Amino acid sequence: MSDMELFDIRVTVERIEGRSVCSLSVGDYFEVKNSGQVSIPEGKQFCMWAMQSVMPLIPAKMRQLPASDWLETDTHVACPDPDERVIMRIDRLGTTRLNSSDLT
Repeated sequence: MSDMELFDIRVTVERIEGRSVCSLSVGDYFEVKNSGQVSIPEGKQFCMWAMQSVMPLIPAKMRQLPASDWLETDTHVACPDPDERVIMRIDRLGTTRLNSSDLT
């Protein structure tokens, strides 16, 4: 019997306002499912620096938050490289029911 429900997450490159030196393109994405499984489409890559800028927000975006919480409505994150200005969007996919006792 599951005791918690988390959103699965997709982070997508929405736009690139500068020059992409890390080979990202608009539409590239990665997903986080089942609380902590990261996947990237086969044959693709995702810049670890861009990914690390989003990761601190993922645990909060996986949970249903109060409507007044800024993390409930804000969905965009920028890559830390000011020359690239890669803007990523965090979307919630379906939910996954989990047992907290199965997680560390």
